[in-house]
Amino acid sequence: MSEPHGHTASRHCSPVGAIVLLAALLVPSATAGQTQPTVGQAGKDVPWVPTPDVLVDTMLEMADVSPDDLVVDLGSGDGRTVIAAARLGARAIGIEYDPALVALSTQRADEAGVSDLTEFITTDLFEYDLSQATVITLFLLPDLNLRLRSTLFTLEPGTRIVSNTWALDGWDDDPDAGNGWAPDETVVLDPCPTWCTSLLWVVPAKVEGTWRLSEGELSLDQTFQMVAGTLRTETGTIPIEDGRLRGTEIRFRAGDTHYTGRVDGTTMRGVAQTPSGAVDWNATLSR
Repeated sequence: MSEPHGHTASRHCSPVGAIVLLAALLVPSATAGQTQPTVGQAGKDVPWVPTPDVLVDTMLEMADVSPDDLVVDLGSGDGRTVIAAARLGARAIGIEYDPALVALSTQRADEAGVSDLTEFITTDLFEYDLSQATVITLFLLPDLNLRLRSTLFTLEPGTRIVSNTWALDGWDDDPDAGNGWAPDETVVLDPCPTWCTSLLWVVPAKVEGTWRLSEGELSLDQTFQMVAGTLRTETGTIPIEDGRLRGTEIRFRAGDTHYTGRVDGTTMRGVAQTPSGAVDWNATLSR
């Protein structure tokens, strides 16, 4: 992963500027028979810079990559993330606009002995169908992340998305206020290998709507993985608090009852912890 495709990183340095400043600190490994890319060379959107190997490993670990996964790396550069995923037994696909980098990546995968698990495709990342991926890795600057966000949000619940450094929020988003897609987990490496931060999102199930429970009617509003709403019973209406999704897992509180469960399309079921003990609960989407 390394064709970062941005949005300011701070008030003093843009993401593109940060990439150029750090480019001189990173030296790609040599591969015989292919022209080696130069760190900082012009790419389709911004200069080419690789993700440090230690951060690649961290990203794949956060995504819990296994042989059951199909990993798609958007902007795959010299192929290092795809190759690392294949070494974990996963099938892995690299999407890269530069045909020279695709050729280099293909050779590197062959040299690593993982060519049977890897594929590198020369195309624009916005044109590739992501629907079969279970893990998506990114090193794309904020503007491109934001362009991808709506597509990523519609993927199968439970799909893991891991980004080097850059989030999935826009200028006006405030995750603390519940209107941005905040990461589910963040890891910052110390010591820092030039790029330090790995961000993980788990695509949430879609639960907005009205659900029928044995005890009443559950009306839910959803903003990315955050959930709010009300539970209406015979005795009154209770606000939903602390509502959150992680893939198909859901949790929320209604008064002094804490609900945990799993979403399966138009049904939910789980356990509710009440003051008098645990009880099973289930709900069906009515509209």
